[in-house]
Amino acid sequence: MAAVTDPIADLLTRIRNGVRARHQRVDMPSSRLKVEVARILKDEGYVSNFKVSEEGKKKILRVFLRYGTKGESIISTLERVSRPGRRVYVGAREVPQVLGGLGINILTTPRGVMTGKAARRAGVGGEVLCKVA
Repeated sequence: MAAVTDPIADLLTRIRNGVRARHQRVDMPSSRLKVEVARILKDEGYVSNFKVSEEGKKKILRVFLRYGTKGESIISTLERVSRPGRRVYVGAREVPQVLGGLGINILTTPRGVMTGKAARRAGVGGEVLCKVA
């Protein structure tokens, strides 16, 4: 298996594919940044839960997907904004809204990983990792 050059894009793609295939959970190699993104997705209600488990020396991040009452997906779009080839940074005043406030941005800031709304409230900018709706 080749090394992943963009672990956040890998996380988003695995979640997107898992939702399309109606899986209950998706597994991936763990990292601190991925765990923080999963924590925000859980806090905002896009996934039901996540868990980090150790299998041998490797840590595995297991994300439990969430669906509505009729089996429809809670996540409609999951899009990478800042990529290794084109980083996207915003100031505290320029943090964009997703779907007029219905979705969320996930930013990595000097104060840690947070949603766009929390970054605006805290008055910090940073790198826009992805947008979720």
